[in-house]
Amino acid sequence: MTTYDIAGLKSRLGGIRTEENPALVKQKSRDFYWYSPTLKRQLDHVVGDIIVSPANEAEVIRTLAAAYELGIPVTPRGTGTGNYGQAMPLSGGIVLDLAGLNTVIAVQPGRFVAEAGAVIADIDKLARGQAQEVRMHPSTYATASVGGFIAGGSGGVGSITWGGLRDAGNVIRLKVVTMEAEPRVLELTGDDLHKVAHAYGTNGIITEVEMPLGPAYAWVDLIFGFDTFERAAGFANSLGEQDGIAKKNLTVIAAPAPHSYFLRHQDYLQPDSHVVIAMIADFAVDATLALARRASAELLFRSDVLADDDKKRLPPGFELTWNHTTLRALRIDPAITYLQTLYPFPDQVALAAKLHAHFGDEVIGHLEFVRFDGKVTCFGLPMVRFTTEERLDEIVRIHEDMGAPVFNPHRYTLEEGGMKQTDDVQLAFKKEADPKGLLNPGKMIAWEDPSYDYKSGKHFLFKSLAEAGVAE
Repeated sequence: MTTYDIAGLKSRLGGIRTEENPALVKQKSRDFYWYSPTLKRQLDHVVGDIIVSPANEAEVIRTLAAAYELGIPVTPRGTGTGNYGQAMPLSGGIVLDLAGLNTVIAVQPGRFVAEAGAVIADIDKLARGQAQEVRMHPSTYATASVGGFIAGGSGGVGSITWGGLRDAGNVIRLKVVTMEAEPRVLELTGDDLHKVAHAYGTNGIITEVEMPLGPAYAWVDLIFGFDTFERAAGFANSLGEQDGIAKKNLTVIAAPAPHSYFLRHQDYLQPDSHVVIAMIADFAVDATLALARRASAELLFRSDVLADDDKKRLPPGFELTWNHTTLRALRIDPAITYLQTLYPFPDQVALAAKLHAHFGDEVIGHLEFVRFDGKVTCFGLPMVRFTTEERLDEIVRIHEDMGAPVFNPHRYTLEEGGMKQTDDVQLAFKKEADPKGLLNPGKMIAWEDPSYDYKSGKHFLFKSLAEAGVAE
């Protein structure tokens, strides 16, 4: 393990909060990597040397300048709710805790501006005071930071209407600080946003975010039951295509997982029901129920008819979906892990049903319906009953052989996970913004290994910069 001049660093950071307590440093060196037994084995030893907690952009700049001078790596951290080691300091050094940059700078018609450490729920609360809301957020809405969402996320609650973070218009502007002798502050818009979106902070530290807002609705959680997984998926797909029904989330989960894992909702669920969990605007509930009756769906739950005590007892419906589904399963069965898959349009329902039938109870079906390139389809976050790493790799291969690309959450690099494709343009930007390679080292293979073939035919969620039309 490399030894860094931490004393020299601290002498240059007078007035900026630091922490060296080993227990606290270890805690802040962690994210939700333990969702993956592979990453838990590979990354359990990872720990930084010091936490630096800047209070503003000027302190970020001072920290990066000092770290650059001393050759100390820097790994940015939001609130640590990422799932595959994005915020873990593989080379030690500084864990840059951005939680102190939490000011919501402005809420205006159709947009907000916030520092990177602002928690999404806090932004949303302010926006709702103006009858607006955040258009898209992870299931960790209550704790996730907006900068961490952009640097490590891909989409989530809201993606059925608005698409993913990769889609034009879902991020307006980012302010990014470079890692140089004299750090620069870059303002990125348009195609240039692709340089730092879902890049884990490997090529700049996001300090400020501007994103669009949508109209605020009173959302109602509905849960429908079906006798087969395919019928549940078919209904969710049809509901997703109803453009007149305002919706924020559509999830399908195979039986018996909802009854087994959603303990606070258990009284409303049945062991043999495959469920659709829908987040629907209050004025669209009647239209949704009519659609459900035509599909012979059984209404199991609706949040707008609950007594006040029950409303307080139950989590919001979106906390049963996306990666919260896996989290709730892990609390019951520690042997559960998961995958991230895509079921391409237009055969998404049939393919999801085919895979569900192929694996049976070993891979528990979990679909999140989204708009992908303008079309309604679904991502999968299936829960896997883990036995061995070799079998997990085999399950990944079977998915891909059957036509479902896997964005592998058991890999911690940008390229191996299959979301971010590096290329000459991406590397040129990193050389410009991080010439010593000190930002989150170890997460970008193409930087670490000059012989790496990043032109592979693998399916990537975020396009390469060349594909996105970004010039060097």
